Amino acid sequence: MLKVENLNQYYGGSHILRGLSFEVEPGKVTSLLGRNGVGKTTLTKCLMGLAGAKSGRILFDGRDITRAPTHERARRGIGYVPQGREIFPRLTVGENLKMGLASKPAGTKIPEQVFDLFPVLGTLLARRGGDLSGGQQQQLAIGRALVMEPRLLILDEPTEGIQPSIIKDIGHAIRVVARRDAERRMERSAEERLEIRNAIRKVAETGKVAILLVEQYYDFARDLADHYLLMERGEFIMRGEGRDMDRDGVRQALAV
Repeated sequence: MLKVENLNQYYGGSHILRGLSFEVEPGKVTSLLGRNGVGKTTLTKCLMGLAGAKSGRILFDGRDITRAPTHERARRGIGYVPQGREIFPRLTVGENLKMGLASKPAGTKIPEQVFDLFPVLGTLLARRGGDLSGGQQQQLAIGRALVMEPRLLILDEPTEGIQPSIIKDIGHAIRVVARRDAERRMERSAEERLEIRNAIRKVAETGKVAILLVEQYYDFARDLADHYLLMERGEFIMRGEGRDMDRDGVRQALAV
């Protein structure tokens, strides 16, 4: 779905991204890990056209979008949840969600899938975004990206400043969106499992979604990862299968 080839980016004379090459597959979660300041957010901005690439190529579904404007990337099916959420605080939850429909034909309704994944949003449609808790704002930011039914979803630090119970809910939603086995590694009641299965069916109708998850919280990134990338000073220093992250010593590498 997404293929990046030898991507380089500079700020002034500083070489920020150094020859990055990787792929993000449909129906899979690729976790990108690294400490603050290593270039993770710069990479997501390059992928969305918010920062220009000096050289290299970004291919989405086989088409070169390296020089495409941001709105064109969104129209093609790339959803983006930026670090810091960046919801519209004076708009209601419902209005924020409708902003995600900007690339869709007029009259398109908010998909029910969003409320299956984040039920709290359905109960707060008339509340202003700025009045929500941090966890609710993060769910709203993800929901806003999901209403466009993206084929690629880029999530930049979705657990930043979020309490553990909400982190678990967000992790569940990411699994469902990518058509992962949402019941795996989670103990839930029979009623909750039925709700999860129903949500999975609805997501399955829209096809597989490729997910690039940018994260510092190791356990969260590991639990979701099909593949992982570890970045240091603008380069990938480790990569591999998500199931091998503990064996590969990714946690220890992050702590160095």
